[in-house]
Amino acid sequence: MGHGGCIYIMTNVHHTTLYIGVTSDLLTRVKQHKEGTYKKSFTYRYNLNKLVYYEILPTIQEAIAREKQLKAGSRQRKIDLINNQNPEWKDLMYEVGKW
Repeated sequence: MGHGGCIYIMTNVHHTTLYIGVTSDLLTRVKQHKEGTYKKSFTYRYNLNKLVYYEILPTIQEAIAREKQLKAGSRQRKIDLINNQNPEWKDLMYEVGKW
């Protein structure tokens, strides 16, 4: 049986752009975004280095399905998700780092 998966939303300082990603290792992936590991990536280009939302799912397959569902939804739906879980839009990296 495979590992679980996470979907997550990154944004920039001004919250103008939202990025939804999927990973099996949230902490490592968020660190890569923050350190700008992939210089050609969308997140690097738009300075998306603030983790504002994440969900942990039992399998990577479920995480991929959830990512597709969220990407198909409106921007407002993503904003509502973040506002419900993280109304101050704090960087959740530190929370994840405590696991």
